[in-house]
Amino acid sequence: MDAVTLAQLGAVAEAHWGLVTTAEAVEAGVSRNQLSRLAAAGALTRVIHGVYRMPGSPETEDELTYATWLALGGARFRVGEVPPVVAAGMTATSLHRIGDFYPDGYDFLVPARRGSRLPGVRFRVRQLEASEVTYAEGMPVLTIERTIADLVEQWTDLSLVADTVRDAIEQGRLVAPRALVAYLAPLAAANGHRPSDGVAFADALFELAGVKPVGDYR
Repeated sequence: MDAVTLAQLGAVAEAHWGLVTTAEAVEAGVSRNQLSRLAAAGALTRVIHGVYRMPGSPETEDELTYATWLALGGARFRVGEVPPVVAAGMTATSLHRIGDFYPDGYDFLVPARRGSRLPGVRFRVRQLEASEVTYAEGMPVLTIERTIADLVEQWTDLSLVADTVRDAIEQGRLVAPRALVAYLAPLAAANGHRPSDGVAFADALFELAGVKPVGDYR
């Protein structure tokens, strides 16, 4: 029975990093009691409350982020929809592998107010456009350009934002500088530039970063 159960769970976990949630297991026909027995026997590894790693699946650098996102129902959306839970801020920089941050929690954007008992989870409510979302390490995150502007919105030290900009440019991944300018425009006045002057703000960040993106952004 346990071999059959593990096969059922494996089919689900294959879609996301070898992890499976309790809710997904129940939908696949595996009861909570069966999950508990498998975990107690060492056949499954409990990552966080309600999320398990399948046998043979390696522990990854981002496992706790993945598990938290899954536990929040992040994978429950249809193709073509904006995901309901999107990594933002320092969580996004970690997944993008840019910047020099040490996140002490998980920063997610959601379309409506909600709460969670999971430790370290921070929700911010925002209605996102599909153009603002991409994938990094298999998870939905703000695009690099939107992530940079999001850091600015959160009053992150601009020298750290500039480090993030430099990493993105040097990796050849800041591919839409005009989008960055557009995202920075509403933030320009609060950061010492003329109102809506996203170009001047972007110029200041590029100068601080010591590098500019390829292509015209003006």
